[in-house]
Amino acid sequence: MFVVVGVTGGIAAYKTVHLVRALVTNGHEVHVVPTADSLRFVGTTTWEAVSRNPVTTSVHDDVARVRHVALGTSADLVVIAPATANTLAKMAAGIADDLLGVTLLATTAPVVVAPAMHTAMWEHAATRANIATLRRRGVHIVGPADGALTGGDSGPGRMVEPDELVTAALTVAAPRAADLAGLRVAVSTGGTREPIDPVRYLGNRSSGRQGAELALAAAERGATVTLVAAHTDDGVLTSASRHPRIDVVRAYTADAVQAAMTNAATTADVVAMVAAVADFRVAEVSRHKIRKEDGIPRLELVANPDVLAGLVAAQRPGQTVFGFAAETAESDDDLLARGRRKRERKGVDFLAVNRVGEGHGFESSENRVILLDAAGAVVTDVAGSKRAVADAIWDAVVAAR
Repeated sequence: MFVVVGVTGGIAAYKTVHLVRALVTNGHEVHVVPTADSLRFVGTTTWEAVSRNPVTTSVHDDVARVRHVALGTSADLVVIAPATANTLAKMAAGIADDLLGVTLLATTAPVVVAPAMHTAMWEHAATRANIATLRRRGVHIVGPADGALTGGDSGPGRMVEPDELVTAALTVAAPRAADLAGLRVAVSTGGTREPIDPVRYLGNRSSGRQGAELALAAAERGATVTLVAAHTDDGVLTSASRHPRIDVVRAYTADAVQAAMTNAATTADVVAMVAAVADFRVAEVSRHKIRKEDGIPRLELVANPDVLAGLVAAQRPGQTVFGFAAETAESDDDLLARGRRKRERKGVDFLAVNRVGEGHGFESSENRVILLDAAGAVVTDVAGSKRAVADAIWDAVVAAR
């Protein structure tokens, strides 16, 4: 897909670097059109490096190809991020005094904007009127988010996170068929935290992003979703919690996840166990903080329940159950061997095997997953954003069902 990303003069421009990278990683051709003022925040060299295409701000460059019109007419999607109050005003008035303005007037592609400004500017009557005008014209507004702003203030005005914007923009450009419509789906995500004392716990590095993306993808394909969320990174659940077909249930320990997923699975057509559940917990949780002066503690560990095995044991006819296996492995062959042994032990319909380590798997916006079926055969091997991985998994589940 040919994507034009317009960048305007706000500090949130640094987030757009991650947006462009995610789009390129997903295989899209991305052309960045920065305003002159935006280059004070992120320079031309960066945009050319991440987009892999030349960048200009002038309508006078590449005149022979009429570049100032060609960008807009070639685009399958236009994303403006960040969209400042000034840019929104110019868009509403149809002002085309630079390459971005001309591109917007020349395009018939879907346009998605991610506003970013101080709360006072966002709430000003002029900005509200401009947003209303743009919405009437079919422009899709994503955000802004509510939170800390530059200068120490807080409130609505933050640009949404890049992953959320990628998901929203691609959904607008090429909405998926409602191939999960009428189905109930239960998804778990995040990492459990098993208490040691009132301030400490045993945990893991799971951000919860992959499970959240699976839930969002299912909901956008028509399913009604229960998302059981253990600990997740800030912002991971923002989009899911806003979706009308997703019910978020918080469950922070293995026992709590087991109870919530067992309950959700009783009415679910598809059960996806994505949460990183701790294998062990301490045998006895201290009621008081363990202090250094008490000496080095000895912690006795006991096994947590195998939540996925329990869901398989209670599986109803016609219900699909799949799980995730996060593994450290020396090679793909080693990863596959470990995954196949785990799938055999668990008895799931599908097992998504992914390698975890520094820079991938956990705490990353990208993932690579090898999906095994009930016979241990590789159904799909997908790498890219966690949303791309989620859609590839649902494609396989839909095909199997």
